Parts: sequence; structure tokens; C-alpha cells
Amino acid sequence: MMELISGDITTLEVDAIVNAANSSLLGGGGVDGAIHRGAGPDLLAACKKVRASQFPDGLPVGHAVATEGFRLPARWVIHTVGPNRHRGQTDPDLLRSCFTSSLRVAEDISARSVAFSAISAGVYGWDMEQVASIGIEAARTYESEQDEHAIRIVFCLFDDRALHVWRSVAGEH
Repeated sequence: MMELISGDITTLEVDAIVNAANSSLLGGGGVDGAIHRGAGPDLLAACKKVRASQFPDGLPVGHAVATEGFRLPARWVIHTVGPNRHRGQTDPDLLRSCFTSSLRVAEDISARSVAFSAISAGVYGWDMEQVASIGIEAARTYESEQDEHAIRIVFCLFDDRALHVWRSVAGEH
């Protein structure tokens, strides 16, 4: 089941939220910074540990990894690195991989619900309509491959304009 809402992803009561992280996993601006602030300093420590043990060169674009959510309502944070168009990362498959990799990680941690933001929209240069199209397609493909125990997928958009775009795209599919 897929839902489209507007709001603050850090306040959602879901099993996992997806962080549009940078490859360093050390926090940043936007949603990444808000998630780190909401989770508290233990999230940064967990990210440093993941970085040191699994990704010494940084989390690659399109990959995903989970940490605890610490002070967030969500039990887990799934970190994924979206492609940055300003750095020449224009392949839609890289963006699609953010969604599909995050859903696989959600399965691995037995999450029953997962919330995404508009990965790579905004400062990473991707058009909101294209992000919506790729995200919705990835969610629908995932749902079509599952049984009745599919993960509840929420797309949490930061404002009503973005929500309108996603709703429009969802109606076109």
C-alpha cells in the first residue's frame, strides 16, 4: 500500500524512514540534517561506525544501509545516497536504485512500514516530476512482486506543492 502525504518525515510513526544522505553519512543539510538532529548524537556515532566498518570510501550512490533511529519515532533510519545531477550523475537507474535498495534493506530489518522523502529533488538537481515518477514506479513494482505482507510505503513530501506534483504523477501511471 502506497501513501502520499506532506509533513515532517522525522515525526512519522513508521518502522523506518529513508534518509537522503550524503556519501560520508556524517549528516548535512535538508532532510539529512533534520534526521540527524531528531535522532540525536547517537545517530552520528552509528553512522561513523558503519562508515569505518563497511564503507571507508563512503556509501556509494544508489546503495542503502540501516542504523537505529535512536530518538526518532521510527525504529530505523535507512540511509541512501541519491545521484547529484550537478556532478554528472544523471542516470535514472541510479535514482531508482535508491528506492529499490532501501526497500530491500527495509525487508532485511523486517520493517512493515517505510517512509521516503523526494530523494535527489532540490539541491541535487533532479526535477520533482522525474523523482516522483521513478519513486512511484519503484514502489508499484515492489508492491506487485510481494504477497499480502508487503511493506507499507509512504512518500512524505516537504510541502503541498511537492505533494501536488506527486499526486499528479501517481494519477498518470
